[in-house]
Amino acid sequence: MKHSKNLLIFILGVGVFGIINTEMGVIGILPNLADYFDVSVSTAGLLVSLFALGIAISGPTLPLVFSRINRKKVMLLVLAIFIISNIISVFTSHFTVVLVARVIPAFFHPVYVSIALSVAAASVSEKEAPKAISKVFIGVSAGMVLGVPVVSFLANTVSLEVAMSFFAVVNIFTFIATLIYVPSMPVQESLSYGSQLKILTHGITWLSILAVLFLNAAIFGVYSYLAEYLGVVTNMSANVISIMLLVYGLANIVGNMIAGRLLTDYPIRSVTIFPIVLAAVYLIFYFVAELTVPTAIIILVWGILGGVGANINQYWMMSAAPKAPDFANGLFLTSVNLGTTIGAGVAGVIIAQLGTKYILFVGVLSLVIGFICIILRNSLYKHAA
Repeated sequence: MKHSKNLLIFILGVGVFGIINTEMGVIGILPNLADYFDVSVSTAGLLVSLFALGIAISGPTLPLVFSRINRKKVMLLVLAIFIISNIISVFTSHFTVVLVARVIPAFFHPVYVSIALSVAAASVSEKEAPKAISKVFIGVSAGMVLGVPVVSFLANTVSLEVAMSFFAVVNIFTFIATLIYVPSMPVQESLSYGSQLKILTHGITWLSILAVLFLNAAIFGVYSYLAEYLGVVTNMSANVISIMLLVYGLANIVGNMIAGRLLTDYPIRSVTIFPIVLAAVYLIFYFVAELTVPTAIIILVWGILGGVGANINQYWMMSAAPKAPDFANGLFLTSVNLGTTIGAGVAGVIIAQLGTKYILFVGVLSLVIGFICIILRNSLYKHAA
């Protein structure tokens, strides 16, 4: 029984890796895609930004629409959409076609990810749920950390078509594994759409959305410009920056493992302390940013905290609405994507107006606001945990 649960969680993790890899992997090959389709790099960037917009739009809606249908059938449907879209992307020579082939699966991204998180949580006891979810989150981290360099390596050493095929191969593997090894999962307790939407009338939901939005803005608003920061402020070479980004990503995976234990044993304490610790790390980073070795240590610690933070965000949103898991996970995905967009946007303005070094204060301010939302929820809704 335990073996089958571990296999299920592994398949979900690989599935999430494939979905996230499709989203993030093109970041490493944007210049190649711009050359191939004869468009500017900024135009090729639409392949990333429109994908993220699709996720933000569909996050609260499509998981809700599919929440009453057999989980296995929905996962197979989403994987099939991703496979078809990825194959079209490999063979088309028209940029408009590849753009449409990217945007369509983006809308189904929250459906798969929210179901994967819900199924992982439901496969174990309520107390062990954070550990199961943290294992799925390793797929999220791997999609962001390993997907970009792997796809970039394939594009530069073999061909762009082979690099684009990598997305399809991972999703095909997951489709076959899901078809063979994942049991049928009819929805046991079919919730009406109205009862799920009702969670939006609760104050705890909105305090949780705001907390998640600002916590993610604090992490990814700053992380979006990490390469720029290390080059301009720390004065690192391009090769060292690549190593630092890999260190951050691998530390993220370690953070996921740590988070599973923390949220199982000390959930409220972990969530409450997290923004204080991360704010302290940012403030230290500000004062040692010109020094290479302390900066490298900070990035390692920050990477671990980034992995912990992703799990904290999902837990905080989920614990606000445990009776509507798919909808809550959809809200989580929308909140983190909006947080990233807002955080990166504000940090961009700070860079233009004050200079790159000061973006750390975007992170600190976001953490202060997130912390206030956490304290308010803790004091007003003591029963929710």
